[in-house]
Amino acid sequence: MRLIRFWIALILTAGLIFLLDIQLPSGGSKTPRLGMFLSPQKGFWQNAESVNFVYNENIKLDGLKGATEVYFDERLVPHVYAENDLDAFYVQGFLHAKFRLWQMEFQTHAAGGRLSEILGPKSGETDFLGIDVFFRRLGMVYAAEESEKELAKDAETKQVMDAYTAGVNAFIKQLRPEQYPLEYKLLNYKPEAWSNLKTLLFLKYMSFDLAGHEEDFEHTKAMELFSKEEFNQLYPYGSDSLDPIFPGKNLIASAGFKFRTPEAVDSQYFQFSKLIEADTTIVPDKDNGSNNWAVAGSKTASGRPILCNDPHLGLNLPSLWYEIQLSTPNFNSYGVSFPGAPAVIIGFNDNAAWGFTNAMRDVRDYYEIEFKDSSKQNYLYNDHWFKTNFRNEVIKRKGMPDTTIVLPMTVWGPVMFDDSHPDKNGTGKAWACRWKAHDAGVELKTFIGLDKAKDVSDYVTAIAHFKTPGQNMIFATKSGDIALKQQGEFPAKWYRQGDFLMPGKNDEYAWQGNVPDMDNYLMLNPERGFVSSGNQLPYDTTYPYYLGGSYPPFRGYLINRYLSEMQAVTPTDMMDLQKNNFNVVAEWARPKMLELIKKDNLSDSQKRYLDLFAEWNLRNEKSEKGATVFKCWWDSLSREVFADELSEPGLPWPETSTLLDALLRNTEYVFVDNINTENAFEEWGDVLTASFQKAAKTIAALEKDDNLSWGKYKNSGIRHLLRLEALSRLHLNSNGGENMINALKQYHGPSWKMVVELTDETEAYGIYPGGQSGNPGSKFYDSFITDFIDGKYYKLEITPKDNMTKKKHLGKIVFQPA
Repeated sequence: MRLIRFWIALILTAGLIFLLDIQLPSGGSKTPRLGMFLSPQKGFWQNAESVNFVYNENIKLDGLKGATEVYFDERLVPHVYAENDLDAFYVQGFLHAKFRLWQMEFQTHAAGGRLSEILGPKSGETDFLGIDVFFRRLGMVYAAEESEKELAKDAETKQVMDAYTAGVNAFIKQLRPEQYPLEYKLLNYKPEAWSNLKTLLFLKYMSFDLAGHEEDFEHTKAMELFSKEEFNQLYPYGSDSLDPIFPGKNLIASAGFKFRTPEAVDSQYFQFSKLIEADTTIVPDKDNGSNNWAVAGSKTASGRPILCNDPHLGLNLPSLWYEIQLSTPNFNSYGVSFPGAPAVIIGFNDNAAWGFTNAMRDVRDYYEIEFKDSSKQNYLYNDHWFKTNFRNEVIKRKGMPDTTIVLPMTVWGPVMFDDSHPDKNGTGKAWACRWKAHDAGVELKTFIGLDKAKDVSDYVTAIAHFKTPGQNMIFATKSGDIALKQQGEFPAKWYRQGDFLMPGKNDEYAWQGNVPDMDNYLMLNPERGFVSSGNQLPYDTTYPYYLGGSYPPFRGYLINRYLSEMQAVTPTDMMDLQKNNFNVVAEWARPKMLELIKKDNLSDSQKRYLDLFAEWNLRNEKSEKGATVFKCWWDSLSREVFADELSEPGLPWPETSTLLDALLRNTEYVFVDNINTENAFEEWGDVLTASFQKAAKTIAALEKDDNLSWGKYKNSGIRHLLRLEALSRLHLNSNGGENMINALKQYHGPSWKMVVELTDETEAYGIYPGGQSGNPGSKFYDSFITDFIDGKYYKLEITPKDNMTKKKHLGKIVFQPA
C-alpha cells in the first residue's frame, strides 16, 4: 500500500511539474507557463510594487557622454537634466523602456506584422495571422525600411535616434527575467533588442492610424449601384455652410501645380463591374482626430496667447503617451512623448507651445495590376512589361512552422490584394496600394525642431520636414504670435481622384505631383484673434485641389462659435471648453424632428420618452437621459432612411452631416422613401415616426436595466492592449461623446488634454487617461483615470533643477558614463 501511495504521489508530482512548465491551450495564447508565472522568485509576484516605492538609483551606462540627473515628481513624471542633447534622448529611451517596455515592443510587433509570433495565429475570434498578413501586404515594414534609408542621410537626426535606441537597449541589457514586465511572463516570451527600425515602424503605424481610413473599394461598389447624382447625395464632398479651418473664399486663388484630368475619368470608374469589397482586416477609427486652438493675447485676460490641444485616439492601458520634461543647455521642453520614439511630441518649451490635429486627407489609393501570367514576374505599365520585384515576408507563428508571404512590388507599391490574398469573393483581380507613408521621410526632425523652437520662423522650419500623416500644426509664442498650418506632403488630385479604384496599366491615373507647400495656407495672427481646428475641411470648395477623406464638421464649428464670443479668456475657460458636452447636432435636428414626428401615432410611454428628448438641455452629460433618447432615435432614423438602399454588405454608411443636411434642407430627399414598400411613398414624418417607435423599444429596455442615463449607456472604458478585463478600467460613468468638443466615446476620445498660457512664467495644465507606469502592479498604472473622468487637470511645469531639489519628489536617478 505504501508503495502504491508512493507511485501515485510521484505520478501526480510529475504531472504537476509538467503542467506548470508548459503553456496551456486556452483557445489561444494568453495562458502563461504556470510554474514560471506563479514562481515567487521569477513570476508575477515580482511585478508587485510597494505603494511607497522610492525611485533612487545610481546607474553607470556605456554611451553616455556626461552625467544626467532625473527627478520623479509626485505623479512619477521624470524631469530629465542632461549636460547635452544626445544624453537627454539616451536617458529618455532608458526611461521609456523602464516604464513601458512591453507596450513599446507590442506596438511595433503589431505594426510589423509579428503578433502571431507572440500570440499564436488565432485566439478566440481574433485572427492574429490575418492582422499580420494585412500589415505585411500593406507594406508597413517596407515603408519603415525606406525611411531608415532616408534617416541615414540626416546625420543630426540619426544621432538622436541612435542615442535613444542605445538608451532603450541599455535598460534591456541589464533586465533580469524576474524583472520582465508582467505581459512577457503572461505570454511566455522575452524582450529583444530595440532598433531604429522599430521606432520608424511605430511612427509608420501612427501614419496608418491617422491617415489609413479609406473606402475606395466600398465607394467603387456604391458607384456601380447608384447614379452619379444619388452617389453625391449619399457621399457629398464638402460644405460651405460650416466653418473651415482656414476661413475665406479663394485663399489659394489657383493651383500652383497644374495637373491633367483624364478625359474618360467619369466612365472609367464603372469598369470594375461586380466588384466585391476587399477584405480590409484593420480599419482605423474614422474619429481619429483632435481639437486644437490658440487664442491671441487680444482675447485673453493676461494679454498673452493660450494654446490648447486634445488628440482623440483609441484609449488603452498602458497609455499611448508618457509625460516628461527634457532639459539640456540647449532647450527645455515639457509635454507628452511616444514610448518608442525620442523628443516631446505635444508640449511647450521656454518660448512656445505646439500641438496637432489630424488633417484627415486621403493619401492611400488602389490601382489594378495586369500581370503577364500567373507567375506575376511581369506587369503591364505604359505599354511595357515591367519586371516585378518581390519581398519575402516571413511570419513566425507561435507553436507552428513559419509561413512566408511572397509580396509583389510594383511601380505603385505593394500588391495588397491578389489571388493569394483575394477580396472576399475572389474576383481574381490584383490591386496595388499607393500610400504616402511608403515615401521616405524624416518626420522625427519636426518634433526635435519644435522642442527647440523659439519663434514662428523656427516653427515653419521644423514642420517643413513633416510628410505624413498630414497634420494641422498649431503654434504660439510668448512674444504673442499664434499660427496654424495644415502640414504634410499631399498628392495633387483632381475631383474625386482616389475615391474609387483606378486602372494601373499606365500613368494616366497616377498622382502627378504634390500640392506645393505655398498652396498649404499658413494662418498667422488672424484678425479674429484665434486659430483652431477640429478635423473639419481645411478650406471651402473653392480650394483648387481635391482633398478626399472624411471631415466631421461639428467640433470645429462649435469651437469657432465659442471662441468668437469669448473675451478676457483664462486657462480655466479653456479647460471648460475642452470639457464642453454641448450637442450641436441635436440642437439643429431637434426642432425639425419634433415638428415632423406624428405624435398621435405614439403610445403614452413613447410620448414620455419624446418628452425626455424635448426637455433635454442638449448636453451629453452622464446623468442626462434625453441624450440617450436622441442617440437611439438618431441611429434608428439613419437605418430607417438608408438601410433599404444600402442593404448589400460592403457599402459605406453616410456621415451624420449627410443625414442632418437632408433633414434640414431637403424635403424631398430621395432616400427617405423605402424602396421595399411598393404601394407607399414615405416622407420625413413617416420615417421619423417609424424610427422613433423602433428606438422606443431599445429605450424601454435600457430604462428597465437602469442604463438610460447617458454615462451608463455610453459605458466608457480604458482597455488593456491585450483586451484583458483584469488589466483594464471599464464601466466609467463619463460625459461627452461623438461630435462634441469633449469627444469621449466608449473606448475612444481625448488621449491627452493640454492648456498652455504663454505668460512670462508659463502656466500650463494637462492630463491623460492612464498613468506613467506600464506595470499593472504599480499604483501609477492607472492613477490619472479617475481625475480625468472627473474633469480635473494637473499643473505642468518646466522646473529648473535647483527648484526640483527643493520640491517633494519620489526619487532621483543619477546616470553616469560607465
